[in-house]
Amino acid sequence: MAGILNKLRNLDAYPKINEDFYSRTLSGGVITLVSSVVMFLLFFSELRLYLHTVTETKLIVDTSRGETLRINFDITFPALACSILSVDAMDISGELHLDVKHDIIKRRLDSHGNTIEARQDGIGAMKIEKPLQKHGGRLEHNETYCGSCYGAEAEEHDCCNSCEDVREAYRKKGWGVTNPDLIDQCKREGFLQRVKDEEGEGCNIYGFLEVNKVAGNFHFAPGKSFHQAGVHVHDLLAFQKDSFNISHKINRLAFGDSFPGVVNPLDRVQWSQDTPNAMYQYFIKVVPTVYTDISGHTIQSNQFSVTEHVKSSEAGELQSLPGVFFFYDLSPIKVTFTEEHISFLHFLTNVCAIVGGVFTVSGIIDAFIYHGQKVIKKKMEIGKFS
Repeated sequence: MAGILNKLRNLDAYPKINEDFYSRTLSGGVITLVSSVVMFLLFFSELRLYLHTVTETKLIVDTSRGETLRINFDITFPALACSILSVDAMDISGELHLDVKHDIIKRRLDSHGNTIEARQDGIGAMKIEKPLQKHGGRLEHNETYCGSCYGAEAEEHDCCNSCEDVREAYRKKGWGVTNPDLIDQCKREGFLQRVKDEEGEGCNIYGFLEVNKVAGNFHFAPGKSFHQAGVHVHDLLAFQKDSFNISHKINRLAFGDSFPGVVNPLDRVQWSQDTPNAMYQYFIKVVPTVYTDISGHTIQSNQFSVTEHVKSSEAGELQSLPGVFFFYDLSPIKVTFTEEHISFLHFLTNVCAIVGGVFTVSGIIDAFIYHGQKVIKKKMEIGKFS
């Protein structure tokens, strides 16, 4: 047994020296103090890194199919009334969403940007006691109202009982309403008067669109839209105006849910129009993104980059549709962010490296200073005796 213990003693890589042979110096004390402080700071930094999560980023090919894309928006038009502003969306698959109203809220704004309370329809309208029936006569007290669609009926028994019904029927036919005052419903509701009353007002429009996950565009423009001979058209004649101010501020625009660290480059972007008409275009590249937090909860979202372009025209020269257009395309590469903790073994390895590294470097510096002092002292003594 004693022989085994002696063999183990001979393997000792750290032989001990009697304290009587130690020589303590002032430089050694200073180096020890400095190295202890450095060691503590590095250990604290490593501990903080260990206690916090780190995010690992990967790029993979996006193989998802048949998904939808949610577009969240909040845009303010300080010089475009809510009554003439419409939202359309379309994609390369041929799917159209014209004059979208569901999941979208409009707030009327005054010239100072304050919200105006909603008011009843018909304010300022011409009062006609008996609306015009589809057959041409006026509504009697014992009749059910069925207004004319002015030739835009899809079926013979269809009725258009409001100005909006007539405009919608015209849109489906691909027609434009040239003079609302010639339509009994619009005249009775005071459509043109309402448009004039809202002159100078602004509109804050916010909500979301759910579209196919393919390239496409959505836009905010005046007038009701329709397709005519394969061309997307907006009916602007009904408003009897030759210029539209599409100055706008994008309060928020996001493709999908928010996640930690996401940056939406168009948030709080503002543009002011300095010509009578303009078409503002944003070209967006959407990058699918998956974020997984430390608890394993996954957020399917998107990031995007953007460039922009504007087309301007003078009053009466509508070379392009006035409005704000967002053209988006999807990247084939998906980005994944995964939150994770550093393993304890990795933390322990780094701590050992810090302690050992600082101790070794301090020893080298101390030995260099100690032997340097001895050499200088010896030369000084030789100089005295000579």
